[in-house]
Amino acid sequence: MISFGEVFMIALRALMVNKTRSFLTTLGIIIGVGAVIAAFAVGQGANKVIEEQIAMLGSNFMFIQNERPSVGSRVSTRYLTEADAEAIGRECSGIAAVAPSVQVSAQVIYGSANWSTSVEGSTPSYSAVGEWRIAFGRDLTQQDVRAGSKVCVLGNTVAEKLFEGEDPIGRVIRIRTVPFTVIGVFASKGQSTSGYDQDDFILAPLSTAQRRLTRNANTGRVGNIMVKGVSMKALDYLELQIKELLRERHRIRPGDPDDFRVWNISQILEARRRSTQIMSILLGAIAVISLVVGGIGIMNIMLVSVTERTREIGIRMAVGAKSSDIRMQFLIEALTLSLLGGALGVMLGMASAYGLSSVMQSPPIFGIGSIALAFIFSSLVGVGFGFYPAWRASLLNPIDALKYE
Repeated sequence: MISFGEVFMIALRALMVNKTRSFLTTLGIIIGVGAVIAAFAVGQGANKVIEEQIAMLGSNFMFIQNERPSVGSRVSTRYLTEADAEAIGRECSGIAAVAPSVQVSAQVIYGSANWSTSVEGSTPSYSAVGEWRIAFGRDLTQQDVRAGSKVCVLGNTVAEKLFEGEDPIGRVIRIRTVPFTVIGVFASKGQSTSGYDQDDFILAPLSTAQRRLTRNANTGRVGNIMVKGVSMKALDYLELQIKELLRERHRIRPGDPDDFRVWNISQILEARRRSTQIMSILLGAIAVISLVVGGIGIMNIMLVSVTERTREIGIRMAVGAKSSDIRMQFLIEALTLSLLGGALGVMLGMASAYGLSSVMQSPPIFGIGSIALAFIFSSLVGVGFGFYPAWRASLLNPIDALKYE
């Protein structure tokens, strides 16, 4: 009886005779397995980024922005104001903190060092909404906001760029041309997975930023209002309350569009999660189709191989090979082709995932499970589509096979 090792070597030699044909036969498997690996890696990477964003912002966070009505609308824009923020905090239930803010980009100078960063003008509630912790020094106070004090709290990146290890507390920096005294430094949150530096900003009192850094000193206008709910479950009801309150305060008539937009962070992240899932499903569909096409290719090539090697099969059977040996030989050939395609597909999938990661702005995450699944799939395709040619070969009559021209 011929051993399995002997059958394997015979099958391998047969494949090596037609290297180009063997490689082209595996292309469908390569693409299919590559798509499986890429789909899993990109999907897992994107989900991790979403989870980090939820952890960073809190799933019970939302913010409100001005929204200009569409062209031709009868609604005139009423900008968001500090009074709107105060009304939200006073009249809406389920709120943990409210922080109106204005944002400007500015060049910051200390001595010979300078740095371009973002300046947030807000209230002490800003730290509560964004879950910022003071590393040293102190945070803003309501007295700072009421007095329009020229003080600021630095993000960790700004502190490092301007002071390079020197204690910044009590030092005076210039934001644009305005002197500000540093009263504190926020604890570092580091970079997000997408590469955004969360520590590259400065927090100043809202009134000071409005009067010194923007043109909104007399209007109380703010760029947005950040709201933190008491829980994620409270957000939907809180959003309804905010919309109703702002429509009333902005005197928007029934049927007219809002002149503001409420962004519920959990809804935004959930929408992104769904889009990621859709992309993964599409890649998975491509993988399934490619694997089926690859399997059909293997079956066709194996059928051609059976026809081409009919005399060989007849000779082997004439010298004692059993039908099971012939069947095993062709099954091993089909399985080898699919496993080779699986190995090349894993490499293609990894390369594709890194390429897609630049588009998705999230690093791919490769799991042993997805690689194992890809190999199992490719093996099943090889066995499934290779069985019929192997069965055909094992049914050949030795005498007829020897006579075949």
